[in-house]
Amino acid sequence: MDERYPIGKFNYDGEISTDVLQDWINKIEELPERLRKAIEHLKDEQLDTPYRKDGWTIRQVVHHLADSHMNAFIRLKLALTEESPVIKPYDETEWAELTDSALSVESSLLILTGLHHRWANLLQSLSPTDLEKLFVHPELGEVPIKQNIGMYAWHSNHHLAHITNLCKQMDW
Repeated sequence: MDERYPIGKFNYDGEISTDVLQDWINKIEELPERLRKAIEHLKDEQLDTPYRKDGWTIRQVVHHLADSHMNAFIRLKLALTEESPVIKPYDETEWAELTDSALSVESSLLILTGLHHRWANLLQSLSPTDLEKLFVHPELGEVPIKQNIGMYAWHSNHHLAHITNLCKQMDW
C-alpha cells in the first residue's frame, strides 16, 4: 500500500449518475462524524504523530481537512453564482505549517460539522444544469461541479484512511 495514497488517487471515468452523485454527497455529509469517531480516543501525543515518514501529523490532517473543505465550499458557491470563475489555489503544505495547525483539533471538527451540513444540503439541491457549471483552476483547468463532488468525497476518505491506517498500525 502507498502510505501517501492509501485508497489510491482519485480517478473516475464512469458516468456520473444520480446514484453515484448521491453516494459522493453521502460521503461528504458523513465525514465529520466518521472523523470524530476515528480520533476521539487519541491523546495529544498520538495526534502529533505523522501518518507516514515526512508526512503530516494527524492534527495537521484534521486542520487541513477544514482548510481544504472550506475552500471547496467557496469554490462551489463561486461556480454556482458566477460564469466559470477562476479560483485562487493555495499552498496546502504552507498552510499546514502555520501556527493554527498546532491548535486543538476541536475547532476544526466544529468547522467541519457545520460546513459539511451546509455543503451536503447545498449539493442535494443542485439541478442537472447546476451540476454542469464549473470553475477554472489555474493548474487543473476547468473543473465541473459534478466532478468536484467526487473529488471531495475521495478527499474525505483519503485523509480519513491516513488516520485510521495509522491507528491500526500503532494499535491505538
